[in-house]
This record gives sequence, C-alpha cells and structure tokens, in this order.
Amino acid sequence: MSDLVIAQNHAFQLARTLMVPVTLFRSGDQSYSVLPSDELEDGEVETVAEYDPFQFGPAH
Repeated sequence: MSDLVIAQNHAFQLARTLMVPVTLFRSGDQSYSVLPSDELEDGEVETVAEYDPFQFGPAH
C-alpha cells in the first residue's frame, strides 16, 4: 500500500471521527498531512483531497 493510500484512509477516518471537513495536503518534504479545512487558507498548501464527513467520498 502506498503512502498516499494510507494518508487518504486516515484522513477520511479522521473526518468521520471529528465530524468536520478535513483537507489532505502534501507538505514540503513530500509527506502528507491533514488539517481541518477551515484552518487552511486557499493556496496555502498543495491540496490532495478534501473529505466531508456528511458526504460519501471526497468533498470536491
């Protein structure tokens, strides 16, 4: 399993646990990170996917 697949799974589970939209993004050292979507500014990071716990799958 690749790092991206693992990061996507964890981001989706985190969104479902916290019940808030979260954004999965690539950080500077080519690793992946996740934060609640409302804490990020547009264009601040390289977004990979956004997960909304109230919808199935990626939010956009």
